[in-house]
Amino acid sequence: RSLDAFGYGPKTLARVLRLQRALELVRAGEPYAEAALAAGCADQAHLARETRDLAGLTLGAYAALANSETSQPSGSRTTA
Repeated sequence: RSLDAFGYGPKTLARVLRLQRALELVRAGEPYAEAALAAGCADQAHLARETRDLAGLTLGAYAALANSETSQPSGSRTTA
C-alpha cells in the first residue's frame, strides 16, 4: 500500500519523514545535533548519513543552500 501511494516502502517513508522534520528544524536555526535528536535520529552523524543518502547532499551543503535562498521583503506583493 505504501509503495503504491508514495513510491517506496514504509521504512523508507519513515526515513523521509524523519529527514524532512530534521531539516525543517535545521532551517529554523536549530543546531544539527539537537535537530537530529528532536526528529528521532540517534545522533548528528545519523542525520548526516540520512541527508546524504536521501537528499544527495551533505548536511552542511543542504544548510548552506537553505540559507542562501532569498526571501521576499516583508510587505512585498506576489500577486497583481
